[in-house]
Amino acid sequence: MDMISEHVCHGGMQRFYRHESEAIGLPMRFSIFIPPQAANGPLPALFYLAGLTCTEETFAIKAGAQQHAAREGIILIAPDTSPRGAGIENETASWDFGEGAGFYLDATQEPWSQHYRMESYIHELRKLAIDELPVDPKRIGIFGHSMGGHGALTLALRRPDLFRSVSAFAPIAAPVRCPWGQKAFNGYLGPDKESWLQHDASALMSVQDEAPFPYGILIDQGLADKFLEEQLYPGVFEDACRAAGQPLELRRHAGYDHGYYFISSFIGDHLTFHSRQLREIT
Repeated sequence: MDMISEHVCHGGMQRFYRHESEAIGLPMRFSIFIPPQAANGPLPALFYLAGLTCTEETFAIKAGAQQHAAREGIILIAPDTSPRGAGIENETASWDFGEGAGFYLDATQEPWSQHYRMESYIHELRKLAIDELPVDPKRIGIFGHSMGGHGALTLALRRPDLFRSVSAFAPIAAPVRCPWGQKAFNGYLGPDKESWLQHDASALMSVQDEAPFPYGILIDQGLADKFLEEQLYPGVFEDACRAAGQPLELRRHAGYDHGYYFISSFIGDHLTFHSRQLREIT
């Protein structure tokens, strides 16, 4: 992998990398913050999945997470949200589908299936981070925002053995019910709605025999979020957690919208939440 740039930040190092991805078949980029405690050995790591239209830079620039990661001694890794330059017709025609909107799943429909393999890519990046960076492989969590909140919840529920803690900001919590999810799933996965359920956090939670994250899941949701009623459905996920016996702290915040002012207001709580859970793992 090739380092694009690095910047001293809160006593640690914010870096941006490019590498050739076997899963995607194209170059991919990601950002990483390495706190100063890495000088003493491997640290817990936290993957952040960004939302629609974002890149690997968005979280690093806007969330203000580095100061909290430096305090807790956690590495932050943020991938891009889709392949770039796949050469697919109309790839950039919509802001909520195609480039910048990979939805953290592996497409099965042509022409998207060749390169739009974001679920496989996250696992590839996880292995790369373990092999090349000071990451403790037993202590890796995941969180995200909006489309990335959907990705964090579904990837964690599909592989709780790999992602040991999970949280989200304003996630698309029941994508089979909302326009964003229906558009993405129909385009990437085709009309078979049974396959959609494998990438719907509420549906995945509803079939759990026991709590996959017994120490809890944290979700923050702004009540002034313009997408709340039509796109997000946090209450559906809340109901599914209740039925499965999954501890969930769903915090609803008056006045907050969908953007990074909201995320930056509560990012410290999420870093503390993950730090507490990941440090309990032996």
